[in-house]
Amino acid sequence: MKQNYKLRVIPLGGMGEVGKNLTVVEYRDDIVIIDCGMTFPEEDMPGIDVVIPDIDYLKKRKNKIRGIILTHGHEDHIGAIPYFLKQINTPVYGTRLTIALLENKLKEHRLLSKTKMVTVTPGKKYQLGKFEVEWISVNHSIPDACSLAINTPVGRVVHTGDFKIDFTPISGPVANLNRFAEIGNEGCLLLLSESTNILSEGFSMSERKVGETFDRIFSLKKNNRLIIATFASNVFRVQQIIQAAEKYNRKVVLSGRSMVNVTETAERLGYLKIKKGTIIDIKDMHRYKPNQLVLITTGSQGEPMSALTRISNDQHRRIKLAPNDTIILSANPIPGNENAVNGVINRLLERGAEVIYKSLSEIHVSGHAFQNEHKLLLSLLKPKYFVPCHGETRHLLKHAEVASDLGVPKKNIFVLYNGQCLELDQNKAQTVADVVSGPVFVDGLGIGDVGNIVLRDRKHLSEDGLIAVVIAMDSKQGKVVSGPDIISRGFVYVRESTDLMEKARNVVKESLNQCDKKHIKEWSTIKNNVRDDLRNYVYKKTGRNPMILPIIMDV
Repeated sequence: MKQNYKLRVIPLGGMGEVGKNLTVVEYRDDIVIIDCGMTFPEEDMPGIDVVIPDIDYLKKRKNKIRGIILTHGHEDHIGAIPYFLKQINTPVYGTRLTIALLENKLKEHRLLSKTKMVTVTPGKKYQLGKFEVEWISVNHSIPDACSLAINTPVGRVVHTGDFKIDFTPISGPVANLNRFAEIGNEGCLLLLSESTNILSEGFSMSERKVGETFDRIFSLKKNNRLIIATFASNVFRVQQIIQAAEKYNRKVVLSGRSMVNVTETAERLGYLKIKKGTIIDIKDMHRYKPNQLVLITTGSQGEPMSALTRISNDQHRRIKLAPNDTIILSANPIPGNENAVNGVINRLLERGAEVIYKSLSEIHVSGHAFQNEHKLLLSLLKPKYFVPCHGETRHLLKHAEVASDLGVPKKNIFVLYNGQCLELDQNKAQTVADVVSGPVFVDGLGIGDVGNIVLRDRKHLSEDGLIAVVIAMDSKQGKVVSGPDIISRGFVYVRESTDLMEKARNVVKESLNQCDKKHIKEWSTIKNNVRDDLRNYVYKKTGRNPMILPIIMDV
């Protein structure tokens, strides 16, 4: 009797959030992984550098993994790959620019020689175990973006990746709608579709619209130095800035490590066309008048160490703001970054610069599809089952509603969360037991060694400070030899709070006396009593709840 095996689709990131995208497609003894991205820490994650998906489920099944298949080269889709490969060595497949950008990352992590990378051609099919994978060209804010069509033993799965439909792209092909239509006619079992801009009605604007705006700004600001902040990976945007600079006889200066790396890689591969002499080294800026320059920088999201943030804080080694500078923010804030971006804008304005951002001009268009583009794709593919992905809960639910309006039965639409497993075949789809998932925090060289308890302690310290109580005791006698000494950090200014600190010492002394009277010798119990008594006193007097750290030294 033939066994009826199911296909499993498991998101480990990218559901109910923006970033950290990773989706597992599994059939019997074969697994392919769609994207492996990171996200930046939120404000309540002090000290964390990046956040990546938990891959515990995959570590236990690493022998089944046939490869990581990439949709494009943005950090939220490739940023976690170095951390992944340190734990599971597997081949990585992607288009030309995607692989080149990944190579730069793997060099930094000293993984390049150990990793098998396959550069794929859109339209060609690649066999990975029981899966046949085809990359389909789409438009996005980075070249070489693709959707994925995966032929599985139970039917075809399509994952859109990040996409838009731009009929007048700066370079590269228009989204391959013909291929989507063919797949729709052949049969699409499951569509997983990004949802980032599903709340925006109509069609997204073409990237060329930004080029027209740049041309207008360059013509109006002939006497100003221009500083333009955008995503380093938005090669099309950088191309249009360079074209405007060449038209108006300006030299281009690149600032920010990622901006330099991506631009050099894109030019080497032919994705950027730059005339000889247009780009100059940042060290040579002084040879030109301000109105002969345009600076392209990182920092459109208010990142703390980015070039634009350092400029706004007057901390950039080579770029100092002048009153005649015009700064252009050519990007929308990613959800969660609004406060950081507004802070940078305010500091730039305070320093006398003119700042142009989206609310003032059309200097940014999204790389993500609006509602009508999603409707077009759904109409072409006609999927039997539908899973919205890559978005917050409000985006996923709206996308589910749009799919339902276009005829996908509600019982065939699944709004998943990270770790939820969807099992399906031609006859049935259902969610089954969850798998381990969640955020893994990267802090310096540590991966996953900072958990929620450590984060909670860091947050506690940052909000309420620390009181350390140092006591020297004779362990044999259980008697206090010296102290207690009280040290405060981030709680109160000790010199102006001598009375409070002296009374706190007395509270600790009394707590130690009570322990002595009750013949309590265990240091752990003594520490707990001191901590509780001092916490109660401090809260009663100040309304604050600092971390209290009793330290007992054996003498």
